[in-house]
This record gives sequence, C-alpha cells and structure tokens, in this order.
Amino acid sequence: MAREIIILQCTETGERTYSSTKSKTNTPGRLEKKKYNPKVRKHTLYRETR
Repeated sequence: MAREIIILQCTETGERTYSSTKSKTNTPGRLEKKKYNPKVRKHTLYRETR
C-alpha cells in the first residue's frame, strides 16, 4: 500500500510545523490532528494542506 507524506498547518497561527504520513485508500478526506504549537504554548488543531 502506498503512503502519502502530508504537511500539517495550524488553524490558529497558519504555521506549517509538522509533517506526517497517511494511507491514500483509508482516509480520502483531509486529516486533522491536535498537536502542540510551541508559539502559543498549547495544543491546537492542525489540518492537512495540499
């Protein structure tokens, strides 16, 4: 199975701090994760960018 490298962008600050991988077949939509943002010093929502 092929995995795709994606970049995660913060919804609050717009920073692209994290990267991750996802399966192309199991998750057709955009991935969302809660990750730590060091700039605002709290966990925020990160969304996949294309």
